[in-house]
Amino acid sequence: MPEIFVPETADLARMVAAAGIFAVPVGDVRLSPEELDPSQVLAGAPQISSVELWTSPDGSQSRGIWEITPGTVTDVERDEMFVVLSGRATVEVEGGVIIDLVPGSICLLGNGAKTTWVVHETLRKVYHSTTAEQRPAF
Repeated sequence: MPEIFVPETADLARMVAAAGIFAVPVGDVRLSPEELDPSQVLAGAPQISSVELWTSPDGSQSRGIWEITPGTVTDVERDEMFVVLSGRATVEVEGGVIIDLVPGSICLLGNGAKTTWVVHETLRKVYHSTTAEQRPAF
């Protein structure tokens, strides 16, 4: 299947507003490379890429597709929910919790959680993230 180009975020927002819906085969969406802070890399040469599909008007929430290649990285998380589409990784949260991520895993990350990601196979996920100030009540 050919790669799919997703419109710019502002154009996508207008398309969804006009049509009420937007859908693509997520595995075929072309992502844009991003810089990974070298201080976050513990092992290997992981690369990240993503596409943002939606951002709230105040910038407090976003939805998109994100991918990372094999390697080990650290991160400080935002409040986020994601579903793994492909790949495999182990995530350790400072304090001892370790989870294995595989296709179909749904994960909730707490704002400020300090994590170490060991990516075994290129991992692609769809996500929704929220800043701490705008977290929905559960």
